[in-house]
Amino acid sequence: MAEGISRRHFLWGSAASVALLASNQAHGAVIPAVPMEPWQRGFLDIHHISTGRGNSVLAICPDGTSIMVDAGATKGPTDALGPARPDASRRPGEWIGRYALHHLRTAPKRELDYFVLTHFHGDHMGEITADSPVSSKGDYRLSGVADVAELIPVRQLIDRGYPSYDYPAPATYDATLNYIRFARAAEKHGTKVARLQVGSSRQLAPQHAPAECASFAIRNLAANGDVWTGQGEDVKHLFPPLSTLKPQEYPTENACSMALKFSYGAFSYYIGGDLTCDTLFGTEPWMDAESAVAKVAGPVNVAAVDHHGYYDATGPEFVRAMRSRIYVIQTWHATHPALQVLDRLYSPILYPGDRDVLATGMVPAAALADARLSDRMLSQQGHVVVRVLPGGDQYEVIVQDDTVEEGKVKARFGPYAA
Repeated sequence: MAEGISRRHFLWGSAASVALLASNQAHGAVIPAVPMEPWQRGFLDIHHISTGRGNSVLAICPDGTSIMVDAGATKGPTDALGPARPDASRRPGEWIGRYALHHLRTAPKRELDYFVLTHFHGDHMGEITADSPVSSKGDYRLSGVADVAELIPVRQLIDRGYPSYDYPAPATYDATLNYIRFARAAEKHGTKVARLQVGSSRQLAPQHAPAECASFAIRNLAANGDVWTGQGEDVKHLFPPLSTLKPQEYPTENACSMALKFSYGAFSYYIGGDLTCDTLFGTEPWMDAESAVAKVAGPVNVAAVDHHGYYDATGPEFVRAMRSRIYVIQTWHATHPALQVLDRLYSPILYPGDRDVLATGMVPAAALADARLSDRMLSQQGHVVVRVLPGGDQYEVIVQDDTVEEGKVKARFGPYAA
């Protein structure tokens, strides 16, 4: 038994795993509405947070190191978006920060050791409007990641652009400019800000008990068209030199997304922001960063689906390489996910064997449009938590109610062997 794990928590995890073995194919297993057991040392918890307004993932590593990936806060037509979760009384970033504080209550510190921003889009970092409040800590408005940082200390901030923020061109998007002002102010107040080091397995490292994490690591897979080769820390560059392209041909923000792979014992997890496989009908094959990343990332046990399951991502090569048992789609818009994406995720042609799909906030219009396959999904609404048991040999999937702040468990699935 890993040091620091209470006997009660270990027995709870083991008993739950055994009891749930027969129900891992159930669609919404009926269980008592009780709070999720808190994280304890030795467990790896990966929370896909549902706000109905963008992407956010909180990982609590086996030694308690905390990592948040993105904190989206998007605006949009209400007929295309689902309801704000748990409600609209707070901004999405505030809800995300409060969620993190609640689930970090048993961690060594109630702070974020790392905040990782995959790319500069509002549904990942926070859009702003004239109504967005100005922070008292600097010349920036509060939304998304800035809202999170108001509530919980961030020790290290990692993005794809620091320090110049000029690739492939200087920023002009108001939300990006606001984020840059936030990052500069955070650095002045003691937060370490850095650019992702593609290929490294040391930049995102255990901070509290590294000696207990010999079998845990995070590999930086990609950013800005740089992709890990799978050898050492070597990197290859996918995109052509900017000097050979017209400005309108520059790599898109989505194609520049960062990607990470978490490994714990036999378990592995992938997340890649909004990487896409679209090549403009074959005219720009280098734009398919997703397939190149998937080939060095997979296979994995759990994968967060790229770009919300939008039509231009999660291509056949991604699915074939990932061969994942569990796919999590961070959804909140009528276009998430596309029917062809679900078709690829469930396809026995791309790879054989069982696999399950869960979404954080599937809009009814999307569920109706995708009904041929969406009825097969394990869950369409709620926080999706992947809990990896000590050692990394087994994991389960927990769905929490996202309509109340401290959501109760709606369903459990597993155990799954890593």
